[in-house]
Amino acid sequence: MIQYTKDTDHIATITLDMKGRPVNVLNHEIVDAFVPVIELLQKEKAKGKLRGVILTSSKKNFLTGGDIEYLSKDQEPLEIFNFSEKLKQFFRNIERPGTPVVAAINGTALGTGFELALACHHRIVLDRPDIRVGLPEANFGLMPGNGGVIRLMWLLGIENAFEILTGGRLWSPKKALEAGLVDEIATHEEELLQKAKHWLLNTPEAARPWDQNGPTVPGGTAKDPSTARLIARLAAGISVRWRFHAGSSSAPQAILNTLSEGSVVDFETACRIESRHYTTLLRSSESKNMIQALWFDQNDIAGGISRPKGYGRFRPRRVGIVGAGVMGSGIASACLAQGLEVILKDVSQMIARQGKDRVERMLDHYVGNGLLDEAGKTACLNRIKTTESSEEFANCDLVIESVFENLNVKKKVITSTEEYLDEYAFLASNTVSIPITRLAENSVRPGQFVGLHFFRPVEENPLVEIIRGKNTSDETIAKACDFAQAIGKTPIVVKDIWGFYVARVQNTYILEGITMLQEGYSPALIENLGLQAGMPIGALALADRLSLDLVMRYEKQASEHYGSKYIRHPAVDVLKKMLEELKRPGAAKKAGFYDYGENDKQLWGGLSECFPVTRTDYNASEIMERFLFAQVLEAVWCLQEGVITSVQEANIGSILGWGFPSFKGGVIQYVRDFGKEKFIAHCDELAAAHGRRFSVPKWLKSNL
Repeated sequence: MIQYTKDTDHIATITLDMKGRPVNVLNHEIVDAFVPVIELLQKEKAKGKLRGVILTSSKKNFLTGGDIEYLSKDQEPLEIFNFSEKLKQFFRNIERPGTPVVAAINGTALGTGFELALACHHRIVLDRPDIRVGLPEANFGLMPGNGGVIRLMWLLGIENAFEILTGGRLWSPKKALEAGLVDEIATHEEELLQKAKHWLLNTPEAARPWDQNGPTVPGGTAKDPSTARLIARLAAGISVRWRFHAGSSSAPQAILNTLSEGSVVDFETACRIESRHYTTLLRSSESKNMIQALWFDQNDIAGGISRPKGYGRFRPRRVGIVGAGVMGSGIASACLAQGLEVILKDVSQMIARQGKDRVERMLDHYVGNGLLDEAGKTACLNRIKTTESSEEFANCDLVIESVFENLNVKKKVITSTEEYLDEYAFLASNTVSIPITRLAENSVRPGQFVGLHFFRPVEENPLVEIIRGKNTSDETIAKACDFAQAIGKTPIVVKDIWGFYVARVQNTYILEGITMLQEGYSPALIENLGLQAGMPIGALALADRLSLDLVMRYEKQASEHYGSKYIRHPAVDVLKKMLEELKRPGAAKKAGFYDYGENDKQLWGGLSECFPVTRTDYNASEIMERFLFAQVLEAVWCLQEGVITSVQEANIGSILGWGFPSFKGGVIQYVRDFGKEKFIAHCDELAAAHGRRFSVPKWLKSNL
């Protein structure tokens, strides 16, 4: 588990190597194993036989963090607090003997793993493209609990520490150096150890700022008037940034409280304050929901929960893309950023080259998040070729059509592309609403035709819906899953049915908001309560963004699908009036539920005349529940009908696909957290008050 060596310069190297695990994690096992090592270091120091310590790893990662499976178990508050304090003491034992310690970070160091690096006197990281460092706990509704908040505050000041801690970002080596998270970078492992040793040989004694007399927190403490004003501004910003909802802002607020309270006391007391806030967060339902979805469910999907078994790993090298518009260019940039070659085709070389220019701009996103540097961006652009001929697809492993959403146009592209693909390649359609089976009607090999539904903006959104047509083979689905993961996306496999999964469920949120408008609720109230429920955008604004035509198209497809069993949604009347009478189809025409200026939008003034506000008394909680329950119930229908086949994909698809509140853990975790029986009972109440769309599917009654 821990390897210890010492050279003739009295520099010890401690190498982390957890047996039976593919990666190193910091849990109670490794902490206990460190006890005799720390005792040995202290004895060597007392004898004058220890000049410094290098801490590194024998695995591809350095230390990926704490043991989430252990931490997420139901535990008493005192047990969590004591475990946090135990780790803090371990870190203090590393930094306080007076012996300089260097973290030679030769792989990814995240969460508790990076907190260990922060406890070292000097941090050097290997500059390798796959390495990331950081404190992503806020992404799980948590905060660092082992001194990371306090150490970062002492190193960078309250404001910088707050932004890093609440951002949850994973930093590339160069970006981490710029941010002050590490002290040096090395180009290869030999240089990493050389730099570590050089620093130790030139640093006879080492003490942290918080263990010295005189230094204080950079930028000041909460006692300083200017810093107090800064803290007040950050507190106000939490409400705006996290949509005024306590569930999504509890971790940022706890982080700010820890920074504020911890800045005015000694280091040991500050660390105890951190442990208390950490304990509270770890026991919260928000954190448990986020850990379930964004850790356990996400890992199940990454492990291939819906990938057909029995097929070897598909490793794409060259991807063809038809359509150099925004979506096609976005898909191209995602492929290039992960090292693939791209053939970008459009009707003319000129349009294809315009697409390449767009790709160049999109690659700036990957430069900004540290996945690429400028040299890497240039290398990406050298791997893209533009063309107007499908013959260039002869050596592609797959081709994705991403042309205008028109059945006939797409069918022509499919026919003209297929003849140039080799027998092992597959063809995919990035379609929003056209059935894959229908697109494959003229295909000469429908088994190798699949839907790959990307989401805007492609360079930022991590989800891909893999749509299985009636004749799509298992092997093609497996390849599509592998391709999605190869370009850094999370794949969910869905049935070829109206709206697929994401759009179908998302539409219920929109329709519920439109129904409330018809019921006489204020449009501003509808939008604000949607945000307070945890949604990223108001229902009416989302309708405008997608277009009311598309919202109506999905509802028509539902009508065709269910036939005589279809229950007409009350929002249809409003949609018809907006489209047919008022001619306000949405944002693309700068006229929908909103009016659009050059740089802003505001609710259309004519809404009050067309849909008068008659409901001035309202129950805000019930309105927010209607928004969420409508989505949850439609997701359950999707599970019952086999549109999606796993709870994990339903949860992750809802969070990544349309922004269902992550602190609720996704659509199905919402039911677990709410309480299944309580949820069903409340559905009955909503159905009685608002209609049969709130009826509970049989699947829910017999599952969970």
